[in-house]
Amino acid sequence: MVNSGEFPALKVCPEAIPEEGVISTRLRLGDLLIRAKLVTEEQVAQAVHRLTEEGGRLGDNLVAMGAIDKRTLESFLHRIPKEPGDIKSIGIDEIDLMGLLLKLIYRDRLETTRQFVEAIKLPYHIVLDLIQMAVGRQLLQTLGSRYSDNPIDLSYSFTEEGRRWTIDALNRLRYTGPAPVTLDEFNEQVNMQKLTNEIVSYDRIRKAIGELTFDDSIIEQCGPALNSGRAMLLYGPPGNGKTSVAHSFANVFSDVIYVPYAVIVEGQIIRVHDPSIHVPLAASTMEDDDPSSVVRRESFDARWVPCKRPFVVTGGELTLDMLDLRYDEVGNFYEAPLHVKALGGCFIIDDFGRQLVSPTNLLNRWIVPLENRVDYLKLHTGKTFSVPFEELVMFSTNLEPEDLMDPAFLRRLPYKIEIGAPSCENYRRIFEKEAERQGLKLTDSAFDYVVQVLRFEKELDFAAYQPKFIVDQVVATCRFMGEPPHFEPRFVDYALGNLRVRRNKDGKVENRTSARIDDEEAVGAR
Repeated sequence: MVNSGEFPALKVCPEAIPEEGVISTRLRLGDLLIRAKLVTEEQVAQAVHRLTEEGGRLGDNLVAMGAIDKRTLESFLHRIPKEPGDIKSIGIDEIDLMGLLLKLIYRDRLETTRQFVEAIKLPYHIVLDLIQMAVGRQLLQTLGSRYSDNPIDLSYSFTEEGRRWTIDALNRLRYTGPAPVTLDEFNEQVNMQKLTNEIVSYDRIRKAIGELTFDDSIIEQCGPALNSGRAMLLYGPPGNGKTSVAHSFANVFSDVIYVPYAVIVEGQIIRVHDPSIHVPLAASTMEDDDPSSVVRRESFDARWVPCKRPFVVTGGELTLDMLDLRYDEVGNFYEAPLHVKALGGCFIIDDFGRQLVSPTNLLNRWIVPLENRVDYLKLHTGKTFSVPFEELVMFSTNLEPEDLMDPAFLRRLPYKIEIGAPSCENYRRIFEKEAERQGLKLTDSAFDYVVQVLRFEKELDFAAYQPKFIVDQVVATCRFMGEPPHFEPRFVDYALGNLRVRRNKDGKVENRTSARIDDEEAVGAR
Protein backbone atom coordinates (compact mmCIF):
# COMPACT_ATOMS: atom_id res chain seq x y z
CA MET A 1 0.00 0.00 0.00
CA VAL A 2 1.07 3.58 -0.62
CA ASN A 3 1.33 5.45 2.67
CA SER A 4 0.28 8.99 3.56
CA GLY A 5 -1.64 9.47 0.33
CA GLU A 6 1.55 9.74 -1.76
CA PHE A 7 4.10 7.65 -3.62
CA PRO A 8 6.66 5.76 -1.53
CA ALA A 9 9.99 7.56 -1.21
CA LEU A 10 12.95 6.34 -3.25
CA LYS A 11 15.17 4.18 -1.02
CA VAL A 12 18.91 4.63 -1.38
CA CYS A 13 22.00 4.00 0.67
CA PRO A 14 22.68 7.05 2.90
CA GLU A 15 26.22 7.40 1.55
CA ALA A 16 25.12 7.15 -2.08
CA ILE A 17 22.20 9.51 -2.62
CA PRO A 18 21.82 10.29 -6.34
CA GLU A 19 21.19 13.76 -7.64
CA GLU A 20 17.50 14.66 -7.36
CA GLY A 21 15.31 14.21 -10.39
CA VAL A 22 17.79 12.30 -12.55
CA ILE A 23 16.33 8.80 -12.46
CA SER A 24 13.53 7.83 -14.82
CA THR A 25 11.78 5.88 -12.08
CA ARG A 26 10.48 9.25 -10.93
CA LEU A 27 7.22 10.59 -12.30
CA ARG A 28 5.20 13.60 -11.36
CA LEU A 29 2.09 12.81 -9.41
CA GLY A 30 0.58 15.99 -10.78
CA ASP A 31 1.02 14.74 -14.35
CA LEU A 32 -0.81 11.50 -13.54
CA LEU A 33 -3.72 13.32 -11.93
CA ILE A 34 -3.93 15.80 -14.81
CA ARG A 35 -3.90 13.04 -17.42
CA ALA A 36 -6.67 11.22 -15.56
CA LYS A 37 -8.65 14.49 -15.67
CA LEU A 38 -9.02 14.48 -11.90
CA VAL A 39 -7.39 17.91 -11.55
CA THR A 40 -6.22 20.67 -13.89
CA GLU A 41 -2.73 22.04 -14.50
CA GLU A 42 -3.79 25.28 -12.81
CA GLN A 43 -4.90 23.42 -9.68
CA VAL A 44 -1.61 21.51 -9.50
CA ALA A 45 0.34 24.76 -9.90
CA GLN A 46 -1.68 26.34 -7.07
CA ALA A 47 -1.13 23.27 -4.88
CA VAL A 48 2.64 23.40 -5.48
CA HIS A 49 2.68 27.10 -4.57
CA ARG A 50 0.60 26.37 -1.44
CA LEU A 51 3.00 23.58 -0.53
CA THR A 52 6.04 25.89 -0.63
CA GLU A 53 4.30 28.22 1.82
CA GLU A 54 2.53 25.79 4.16
CA GLY A 55 4.38 22.50 3.66
CA GLY A 56 2.77 19.05 3.47
CA ARG A 57 2.31 16.85 0.42
CA LEU A 58 0.82 17.55 -2.98
CA GLY A 59 -2.17 15.27 -2.44
CA ASP A 60 -2.98 16.84 0.93
CA ASN A 61 -2.82 20.32 -0.56
CA LEU A 62 -5.06 19.38 -3.51
CA VAL A 63 -7.61 17.97 -1.07
CA ALA A 64 -7.38 21.05 1.17
CA MET A 65 -8.01 23.28 -1.84
CA GLY A 66 -11.08 21.26 -2.82
CA ALA A 67 -9.53 20.28 -6.16
CA ILE A 68 -10.09 16.58 -5.44
CA ASP A 69 -11.80 14.68 -2.65
CA LYS A 70 -9.76 12.45 -0.37
CA ARG A 71 -11.48 9.20 -1.33
CA THR A 72 -10.90 9.75 -5.06
CA LEU A 73 -7.24 10.57 -4.43
CA GLU A 74 -6.70 7.50 -2.25
CA SER A 75 -8.37 5.26 -4.82
CA PHE A 76 -6.15 6.69 -7.55
CA LEU A 77 -2.99 6.28 -5.47
CA HIS A 78 -3.93 2.72 -4.57
CA ARG A 79 -3.79 1.72 -8.25
CA ILE A 80 -0.25 3.05 -8.71
CA PRO A 81 2.23 0.12 -8.70
CA LYS A 82 4.35 0.17 -5.57
CA GLU A 83 8.11 0.27 -5.99
CA PRO A 84 9.78 -2.98 -4.79
CA GLY A 85 11.59 -2.60 -1.47
CA ASP A 86 14.28 -5.21 -2.02
CA ILE A 87 15.35 -7.97 -4.42
CA LYS A 88 13.22 -10.58 -2.67
CA SER A 89 10.02 -8.55 -3.17
CA ILE A 90 10.57 -8.55 -6.94
CA GLY A 91 9.73 -12.27 -7.04
CA ILE A 92 12.56 -13.17 -9.43
CA ASP A 93 15.71 -15.12 -8.62
CA GLU A 94 18.55 -12.71 -7.87
CA ILE A 95 20.92 -14.50 -10.25
CA ASP A 96 18.38 -14.09 -13.06
CA LEU A 97 18.06 -10.39 -12.21
CA MET A 98 21.82 -9.95 -12.20
CA GLY A 99 21.99 -11.77 -15.54
CA LEU A 100 19.36 -9.44 -17.02
CA LEU A 101 21.32 -6.40 -15.85
CA LEU A 102 24.56 -7.73 -17.34
CA LYS A 103 22.83 -8.48 -20.66
CA LEU A 104 21.53 -4.91 -20.79
CA ILE A 105 25.01 -3.58 -20.06
CA TYR A 106 26.48 -5.78 -22.78
CA ARG A 107 23.85 -5.06 -25.43
CA ASP A 108 23.63 -1.29 -24.93
CA ARG A 109 27.27 -0.76 -23.90
CA LEU A 110 26.21 0.87 -20.66
CA GLU A 111 28.81 2.25 -18.29
CA THR A 112 27.32 4.05 -15.28
CA THR A 113 24.89 3.14 -12.51
CA ARG A 114 22.64 5.90 -13.77
CA GLN A 115 22.38 4.12 -17.14
CA PHE A 116 21.83 0.76 -15.43
CA VAL A 117 18.84 2.14 -13.50
CA GLU A 118 17.37 3.61 -16.68
CA ALA A 119 17.67 0.30 -18.52
CA ILE A 120 16.42 -2.23 -15.97
CA LYS A 121 13.78 0.10 -14.41
CA LEU A 122 14.52 -0.93 -10.83
CA PRO A 123 15.21 1.37 -7.85
CA TYR A 124 18.75 2.60 -7.33
CA HIS A 125 19.36 0.64 -4.13
CA ILE A 126 18.35 -2.65 -5.79
CA VAL A 127 20.54 -1.97 -8.84
CA LEU A 128 23.39 -1.19 -6.44
CA ASP A 129 22.91 -4.61 -4.78
CA LEU A 130 23.00 -6.31 -8.20
CA ILE A 131 26.18 -4.44 -9.14
CA GLN A 132 27.87 -5.44 -5.89
CA MET A 133 26.83 -9.04 -6.53
CA ALA A 134 28.40 -8.92 -10.01
CA VAL A 135 31.57 -7.28 -8.67
CA GLY A 136 31.79 -9.92 -5.93
CA ARG A 137 31.61 -12.68 -8.55
CA GLN A 138 34.28 -10.84 -10.56
CA LEU A 139 31.93 -10.27 -13.49
CA LEU A 140 32.19 -6.46 -13.31
CA GLN A 141 34.99 -4.18 -12.22
CA THR A 142 34.83 -0.58 -11.00
CA LEU A 143 36.42 2.12 -13.16
CA GLY A 144 35.61 5.09 -10.94
CA SER A 145 33.60 8.21 -11.76
CA ARG A 146 34.21 9.95 -15.09
CA TYR A 147 31.40 12.50 -15.11
CA SER A 148 30.83 13.72 -11.53
CA ASP A 149 31.46 12.97 -7.87
CA ASN A 150 27.95 11.55 -7.51
CA PRO A 151 27.98 7.78 -6.77
CA ILE A 152 25.27 7.24 -9.39
CA ASP A 153 27.84 8.18 -12.05
CA LEU A 154 30.31 5.46 -11.07
CA SER A 155 31.46 3.53 -14.15
CA TYR A 156 31.91 -0.21 -14.52
CA SER A 157 33.23 -2.58 -17.17
CA PHE A 158 33.20 -6.31 -17.80
CA THR A 159 35.94 -8.62 -16.74
CA GLU A 160 36.85 -11.37 -19.21
CA GLU A 161 34.89 -13.84 -17.08
CA GLY A 162 31.94 -11.43 -16.95
CA ARG A 163 31.87 -11.11 -20.73
CA ARG A 164 31.88 -14.90 -21.19
CA TRP A 165 29.22 -15.33 -18.50
CA THR A 166 26.96 -12.71 -20.12
CA ILE A 167 27.29 -14.13 -23.64
CA ASP A 168 26.34 -17.54 -22.27
CA ALA A 169 23.31 -15.99 -20.54
CA LEU A 170 22.29 -14.32 -23.81
CA ASN A 171 22.45 -17.64 -25.63
CA ARG A 172 20.03 -19.11 -23.09
CA LEU A 173 17.58 -16.19 -23.06
CA ARG A 174 17.86 -13.22 -25.41
CA TYR A 175 15.29 -11.03 -23.66
CA THR A 176 16.96 -7.72 -22.84
CA GLY A 177 14.64 -5.13 -21.42
CA PRO A 178 13.23 -3.81 -18.17
CA ALA A 179 12.81 -6.31 -15.35
CA PRO A 180 9.53 -8.24 -15.64
CA VAL A 181 6.75 -8.30 -13.06
CA THR A 182 5.23 -11.51 -11.70
CA LEU A 183 1.98 -13.00 -12.99
CA ASP A 184 0.27 -12.35 -9.64
CA GLU A 185 1.26 -8.68 -9.77
CA PHE A 186 0.05 -8.41 -13.36
CA ASN A 187 -3.34 -10.02 -12.63
CA GLU A 188 -3.86 -7.86 -9.55
CA GLN A 189 -3.07 -4.67 -11.46
CA VAL A 190 -5.38 -5.59 -14.36
CA ASN A 191 -8.23 -6.19 -11.92
CA MET A 192 -7.61 -2.81 -10.28
CA GLN A 193 -7.85 -0.85 -13.52
CA LYS A 194 -11.00 -2.22 -15.12
CA LEU A 195 -12.88 -0.17 -17.67
CA THR A 196 -15.89 -0.22 -15.39
CA ASN A 197 -13.99 1.98 -12.91
CA GLU A 198 -14.95 4.91 -15.14
CA ILE A 199 -18.48 6.20 -15.46
CA VAL A 200 -19.31 7.07 -19.06
CA SER A 201 -21.88 9.84 -19.50
CA TYR A 202 -23.90 11.02 -22.49
CA ASP A 203 -21.79 14.18 -22.69
CA ARG A 204 -18.57 12.17 -22.71
CA ILE A 205 -19.67 10.13 -25.71
CA ARG A 206 -21.01 13.17 -27.53
CA LYS A 207 -17.68 14.95 -27.01
CA ALA A 208 -15.74 11.85 -28.16
CA ILE A 209 -17.81 11.54 -31.33
CA GLY A 210 -16.93 15.15 -32.14
CA GLU A 211 -18.17 16.30 -35.54
CA LEU A 212 -19.54 12.90 -36.56
CA THR A 213 -23.27 13.05 -37.22
CA PHE A 214 -25.36 10.29 -35.65
CA ASP A 215 -28.83 9.93 -34.23
CA ASP A 216 -28.97 10.42 -30.47
CA SER A 217 -30.38 6.90 -30.19
CA ILE A 218 -26.94 5.51 -31.13
CA ILE A 219 -25.35 7.29 -28.17
CA GLU A 220 -28.16 6.19 -25.87
CA GLN A 221 -27.55 2.56 -26.83
CA CYS A 222 -23.75 2.69 -26.70
CA GLY A 223 -23.58 4.37 -23.28
CA PRO A 224 -24.85 1.42 -21.22
CA ALA A 225 -22.59 -0.94 -23.18
CA LEU A 226 -19.51 1.16 -22.43
CA ASN A 227 -20.40 1.40 -18.74
CA SER A 228 -20.95 -2.34 -18.44
CA GLY A 229 -17.68 -3.31 -20.10
CA ARG A 230 -19.55 -6.15 -21.82
CA ALA A 231 -19.15 -7.19 -25.45
CA MET A 232 -20.86 -5.17 -28.15
CA LEU A 233 -21.94 -5.92 -31.72
CA LEU A 234 -22.12 -3.06 -34.22
CA TYR A 235 -23.89 -4.11 -37.39
CA GLY A 236 -25.58 -2.59 -40.42
CA PRO A 237 -25.01 -1.82 -44.11
CA PRO A 238 -21.52 -0.68 -45.17
CA GLY A 239 -20.51 2.94 -45.23
CA ASN A 240 -22.59 4.23 -42.31
CA GLY A 241 -19.89 4.77 -39.71
CA LYS A 242 -19.62 1.58 -37.65
CA THR A 243 -15.84 1.82 -37.66
CA SER A 244 -15.98 5.57 -37.00
CA VAL A 245 -18.26 5.04 -34.01
CA ALA A 246 -15.96 2.33 -32.65
CA HIS A 247 -12.84 4.47 -33.12
CA SER A 248 -14.44 7.43 -31.37
CA PHE A 249 -14.74 5.34 -28.20
CA ALA A 250 -10.96 5.62 -27.81
CA ASN A 251 -11.52 9.17 -26.55
CA VAL A 252 -14.34 8.32 -24.16
CA PHE A 253 -12.09 6.98 -21.41
CA SER A 254 -9.61 9.23 -19.62
CA ASP A 255 -8.20 7.12 -16.78
CA VAL A 256 -4.51 6.27 -16.50
CA ILE A 257 -3.59 2.59 -16.47
CA TYR A 258 -0.24 0.86 -15.94
CA VAL A 259 1.17 -1.63 -18.45
CA PRO A 260 4.23 -3.77 -17.59
CA TYR A 261 7.12 -4.03 -19.98
CA ALA A 262 7.11 -7.79 -19.42
CA VAL A 263 5.64 -10.54 -17.21
CA ILE A 264 7.43 -13.63 -15.94
CA VAL A 265 5.51 -16.94 -15.71
CA GLU A 266 7.22 -20.15 -14.57
CA GLY A 267 10.59 -18.65 -15.50
CA GLN A 268 9.32 -17.70 -18.99
CA ILE A 269 9.25 -14.02 -20.00
CA ILE A 270 6.30 -12.56 -21.91
CA ARG A 271 6.70 -9.10 -23.44
CA VAL A 272 3.51 -7.06 -22.97
CA HIS A 273 4.26 -3.39 -23.52
CA ASP A 274 3.96 -2.46 -27.19
CA PRO A 275 4.85 1.12 -28.27
CA SER A 276 2.57 0.77 -31.30
CA ILE A 277 -0.43 0.15 -29.03
CA HIS A 278 0.27 1.69 -25.64
CA VAL A 279 0.31 5.49 -25.66
CA PRO A 280 2.47 6.68 -22.74
CA LEU A 281 1.50 9.48 -20.45
CA ALA A 282 2.67 12.84 -21.74
CA ALA A 283 4.15 15.15 -19.13
CA SER A 284 2.32 18.40 -18.58
CA THR A 285 3.73 21.62 -19.99
CA MET A 286 3.39 23.27 -16.61
CA GLU A 287 6.45 25.11 -15.36
CA ASP A 288 7.70 24.07 -11.93
CA ASP A 289 9.05 27.05 -10.01
CA ASP A 290 10.35 24.77 -7.27
CA PRO A 291 12.25 21.90 -8.91
CA SER A 292 13.48 20.70 -5.51
CA SER A 293 9.95 19.98 -4.34
CA VAL A 294 9.62 16.37 -3.20
CA VAL A 295 6.03 16.37 -4.29
CA ARG A 296 6.91 16.86 -7.93
CA ARG A 297 9.40 13.98 -7.95
CA GLU A 298 7.57 11.15 -6.22
CA SER A 299 8.50 7.69 -7.49
CA PHE A 300 6.57 4.61 -8.58
CA ASP A 301 7.50 1.19 -9.94
CA ALA A 302 9.08 2.06 -13.29
CA ARG A 303 8.61 -1.49 -14.60
CA TRP A 304 5.07 -0.28 -15.34
CA VAL A 305 4.37 2.33 -18.01
CA PRO A 306 1.54 4.80 -17.25
CA CYS A 307 -0.58 4.87 -20.43
CA LYS A 308 -3.92 5.79 -21.91
CA ARG A 309 -6.33 2.89 -22.03
CA PRO A 310 -5.23 0.80 -25.05
CA PHE A 311 -7.33 0.69 -28.19
CA VAL A 312 -6.56 -2.27 -30.45
CA VAL A 313 -8.18 -2.62 -33.89
CA THR A 314 -7.84 -5.72 -36.04
CA GLY A 315 -9.64 -6.64 -39.25
CA GLY A 316 -9.48 -9.27 -41.93
CA GLU A 317 -5.89 -10.15 -41.02
CA LEU A 318 -6.92 -11.61 -37.65
CA THR A 319 -6.11 -15.31 -37.18
CA LEU A 320 -6.42 -17.67 -34.22
CA ASP A 321 -2.62 -17.67 -33.85
CA MET A 322 -2.76 -13.95 -33.07
CA LEU A 323 -4.83 -14.74 -29.97
CA ASP A 324 -2.17 -17.07 -28.51
CA LEU A 325 1.27 -16.46 -27.05
CA ARG A 326 3.87 -16.11 -29.78
CA TYR A 327 7.09 -17.88 -28.90
CA ASP A 328 10.35 -16.51 -30.27
CA GLU A 329 12.43 -19.60 -31.09
CA VAL A 330 15.63 -17.56 -31.30
CA GLY A 331 15.15 -15.31 -28.29
CA ASN A 332 13.41 -17.93 -26.10
CA PHE A 333 10.78 -15.47 -24.87
CA TYR A 334 7.14 -14.71 -25.75
CA GLU A 335 5.15 -11.85 -27.24
CA ALA A 336 1.74 -11.32 -25.63
CA PRO A 337 -1.28 -11.73 -27.95
CA LEU A 338 -3.25 -8.70 -29.08
CA HIS A 339 -6.13 -9.11 -26.62
CA VAL A 340 -3.70 -9.28 -23.68
CA LYS A 341 -2.11 -6.02 -24.84
CA ALA A 342 -5.64 -4.57 -24.94
CA LEU A 343 -6.41 -5.40 -21.29
CA GLY A 344 -7.93 -2.41 -19.54
CA GLY A 345 -9.04 -0.96 -22.87
CA CYS A 346 -10.94 -1.85 -26.05
CA PHE A 347 -10.43 -4.61 -28.61
CA ILE A 348 -12.22 -4.11 -31.93
CA ILE A 349 -12.71 -6.88 -34.48
CA ASP A 350 -13.55 -4.90 -37.59
CA ASP A 351 -15.07 -6.44 -40.74
CA PHE A 352 -16.06 -9.46 -38.69
CA GLY A 353 -16.82 -12.44 -40.91
CA ARG A 354 -14.15 -11.54 -43.46
CA GLN A 355 -11.18 -13.00 -41.56
CA LEU A 356 -9.09 -15.86 -42.92
CA VAL A 357 -10.31 -17.98 -40.00
CA SER A 358 -13.97 -19.03 -40.03
CA PRO A 359 -16.36 -16.97 -37.86
CA THR A 360 -17.34 -20.13 -35.96
CA ASN A 361 -13.77 -20.98 -34.96
CA LEU A 362 -13.05 -17.39 -34.00
CA LEU A 363 -16.19 -17.15 -31.89
CA ASN A 364 -15.47 -20.42 -30.15
CA ARG A 365 -12.14 -18.94 -29.04
CA TRP A 366 -14.01 -16.05 -27.37
CA ILE A 367 -16.84 -17.89 -25.63
CA VAL A 368 -15.05 -18.60 -22.34
CA PRO A 369 -13.36 -15.17 -22.00
CA LEU A 370 -16.60 -13.29 -22.70
CA GLU A 371 -18.64 -15.46 -20.36
CA ASN A 372 -16.24 -15.86 -17.42
CA ARG A 373 -14.08 -12.73 -17.80
CA VAL A 374 -10.94 -14.89 -17.74
CA ASP A 375 -8.70 -16.22 -20.49
CA TYR A 376 -6.26 -19.13 -20.52
CA LEU A 377 -2.88 -19.04 -22.23
CA LYS A 378 -0.39 -21.86 -22.75
CA LEU A 379 3.39 -21.86 -22.70
CA HIS A 380 5.37 -24.10 -25.05
CA THR A 381 6.36 -26.08 -21.95
CA GLY A 382 2.74 -27.15 -21.58
CA LYS A 383 2.06 -24.89 -18.58
CA THR A 384 -1.38 -23.22 -18.73
CA PHE A 385 -2.16 -20.07 -16.77
CA SER A 386 -5.02 -17.60 -16.55
CA VAL A 387 -5.24 -13.84 -16.94
CA PRO A 388 -8.25 -11.57 -16.32
CA PHE A 389 -10.22 -10.73 -19.46
CA GLU A 390 -10.98 -7.14 -18.50
CA GLU A 391 -11.56 -5.30 -21.75
CA LEU A 392 -14.40 -4.18 -23.97
CA VAL A 393 -14.68 -6.35 -27.08
CA MET A 394 -16.50 -4.89 -30.08
CA PHE A 395 -17.47 -6.84 -33.18
CA SER A 396 -18.23 -4.74 -36.23
CA THR A 397 -19.77 -6.26 -39.35
CA ASN A 398 -21.83 -5.37 -42.42
CA LEU A 399 -22.94 -8.98 -42.82
CA GLU A 400 -26.09 -10.45 -41.30
CA PRO A 401 -25.31 -11.36 -37.65
CA GLU A 402 -27.57 -14.42 -37.79
CA ASP A 403 -25.46 -15.76 -40.66
CA LEU A 404 -22.26 -15.35 -38.65
CA MET A 405 -23.22 -16.40 -35.16
CA ASP A 406 -25.32 -19.11 -33.63
CA PRO A 407 -27.90 -18.24 -30.92
CA ALA A 408 -25.54 -19.35 -28.14
CA PHE A 409 -22.96 -16.76 -29.09
CA LEU A 410 -25.48 -14.01 -29.83
CA ARG A 411 -26.68 -14.49 -26.27
CA ARG A 412 -23.17 -13.68 -25.05
CA LEU A 413 -23.29 -10.34 -26.83
CA PRO A 414 -25.65 -8.38 -24.59
CA TYR A 415 -25.47 -5.21 -26.68
CA LYS A 416 -26.39 -5.41 -30.37
CA ILE A 417 -26.47 -1.95 -31.93
CA GLU A 418 -27.52 -1.33 -35.50
CA ILE A 419 -25.77 1.53 -37.27
CA GLY A 420 -28.23 2.06 -40.09
CA ALA A 421 -28.68 4.58 -42.87
CA PRO A 422 -28.84 8.23 -41.76
CA SER A 423 -32.12 10.07 -41.85
CA CYS A 424 -32.63 12.62 -44.63
CA GLU A 425 -32.01 15.41 -42.11
CA ASN A 426 -28.72 13.91 -40.90
CA TYR A 427 -27.72 13.08 -44.47
CA ARG A 428 -28.05 16.74 -45.41
CA ARG A 429 -26.08 17.77 -42.31
CA ILE A 430 -23.24 15.45 -43.30
CA PHE A 431 -23.37 16.76 -46.87
CA GLU A 432 -23.27 20.40 -45.77
CA LYS A 433 -20.31 19.81 -43.46
CA GLU A 434 -18.34 18.04 -46.18
CA ALA A 435 -19.19 20.65 -48.82
CA GLU A 436 -18.19 23.49 -46.50
CA ARG A 437 -14.95 21.71 -45.60
CA GLN A 438 -13.97 21.67 -49.28
CA GLY A 439 -15.15 25.17 -50.09
CA LEU A 440 -18.52 24.41 -51.77
CA LYS A 441 -22.02 25.62 -51.00
CA LEU A 442 -24.75 22.99 -51.04
CA THR A 443 -27.88 24.51 -52.56
CA ASP A 444 -31.40 23.14 -52.09
CA SER A 445 -31.67 22.19 -55.75
CA ALA A 446 -28.32 20.39 -55.71
CA PHE A 447 -29.30 18.39 -52.63
CA ASP A 448 -32.76 17.58 -53.98
CA TYR A 449 -31.18 16.39 -57.20
CA VAL A 450 -28.83 14.05 -55.34
CA VAL A 451 -31.74 12.63 -53.35
CA GLN A 452 -33.83 12.15 -56.50
CA VAL A 453 -31.11 10.20 -58.32
CA LEU A 454 -30.09 8.12 -55.32
CA ARG A 455 -33.51 7.11 -54.08
CA PHE A 456 -35.56 6.82 -57.24
CA GLU A 457 -33.21 6.30 -60.17
CA LYS A 458 -30.38 4.29 -58.62
CA GLU A 459 -32.64 2.84 -55.90
CA LEU A 460 -29.94 3.26 -53.28
CA ASP A 461 -30.40 3.95 -49.58
CA PHE A 462 -28.64 6.87 -47.97
CA ALA A 463 -25.20 6.02 -46.58
CA ALA A 464 -22.99 8.23 -44.44
CA TYR A 465 -19.99 7.80 -46.74
CA GLN A 466 -21.79 9.14 -49.85
CA PRO A 467 -21.54 12.91 -49.24
CA LYS A 468 -17.74 12.81 -48.95
CA PHE A 469 -17.54 10.51 -51.97
CA ILE A 470 -19.68 12.85 -54.08
CA VAL A 471 -17.96 16.06 -52.96
CA ASP A 472 -14.49 14.55 -53.52
CA GLN A 473 -15.42 13.57 -57.07
CA VAL A 474 -17.00 16.92 -57.88
CA VAL A 475 -13.93 18.77 -56.58
CA ALA A 476 -11.61 16.44 -58.54
CA THR A 477 -13.57 17.06 -61.76
CA CYS A 478 -13.56 20.82 -61.22
CA ARG A 479 -9.81 20.75 -60.67
CA PHE A 480 -9.33 18.77 -63.88
CA MET A 481 -11.50 21.25 -65.82
CA GLY A 482 -9.56 24.18 -64.35
CA GLU A 483 -12.67 25.59 -62.65
CA PRO A 484 -13.30 26.61 -59.03
CA PRO A 485 -15.17 23.97 -56.98
CA HIS A 486 -18.92 24.11 -57.58
CA PHE A 487 -21.88 21.77 -58.11
CA GLU A 488 -21.98 21.80 -61.91
CA PRO A 489 -24.91 19.54 -62.98
CA ARG A 490 -22.90 17.22 -65.17
CA PHE A 491 -20.10 17.00 -62.55
CA VAL A 492 -22.66 15.82 -59.99
CA ASP A 493 -23.89 13.27 -62.54
CA TYR A 494 -20.38 11.89 -62.94
CA ALA A 495 -20.02 11.50 -59.18
CA LEU A 496 -23.40 9.84 -58.73
CA GLY A 497 -22.70 7.55 -61.64
CA ASN A 498 -19.60 6.26 -59.87
CA LEU A 499 -21.57 5.13 -56.84
CA ARG A 500 -22.84 2.08 -58.67
CA VAL A 501 -23.05 0.74 -62.21
CA ARG A 502 -26.67 0.20 -63.28
CA ARG A 503 -27.44 -2.26 -66.08
CA ASN A 504 -30.53 -3.34 -67.99
CA LYS A 505 -31.70 -6.95 -68.06
CA ASP A 506 -29.83 -7.47 -71.34
CA GLY A 507 -26.60 -6.47 -69.59
CA LYS A 508 -26.24 -3.10 -71.32
CA VAL A 509 -25.51 0.03 -69.34
CA GLU A 510 -28.54 2.30 -69.07
CA ASN A 511 -28.55 5.73 -70.68
CA ARG A 512 -30.70 8.03 -68.67
CA THR A 513 -31.76 11.65 -68.89
CA SER A 514 -31.93 13.23 -65.48
CA ALA A 515 -33.44 16.38 -64.18
CA ARG A 516 -30.89 19.11 -63.98
CA ILE A 517 -29.92 21.47 -61.25
CA ASP A 518 -31.10 24.94 -62.10
CA ASP A 519 -28.27 26.37 -64.25
CA GLU A 520 -28.61 29.78 -62.69
CA GLU A 521 -28.06 28.36 -59.18
CA ALA A 522 -25.16 26.24 -60.42
CA VAL A 523 -23.47 29.31 -61.88
CA GLY A 524 -24.17 31.23 -58.69
CA ALA A 525 -22.42 28.56 -56.66
CA ARG A 526 -19.17 29.06 -58.56
